[in-house]
Amino acid sequence: MGYFNALYAAELPHRDVAVYMYLKHRANAEGRCWPSVRTIAKDLSLSRATVQRALRELQQGGWIAAEPRWRENGSCTSNSYRLL
Repeated sequence: MGYFNALYAAELPHRDVAVYMYLKHRANAEGRCWPSVRTIAKDLSLSRATVQRALRELQQGGWIAAEPRWRENGSCTSNSYRLL
């Protein structure tokens, strides 16, 4: 268990745990990743609303930080997530 002991002890909803573990699996050595909500939802067989709720709760709980990313033309792309 090791790394996830604090996550399990926090008694988070299962959706939050699943999304956090997904982000951890996708993160680079600096703890950053940038999957879209659609990709997370598809890979975890969750609705986009459920993924968005989990991301919001993880941010509020201090587990992750989300930073918006922008394309060169100024349009939005997927957020960058940093594990805390």
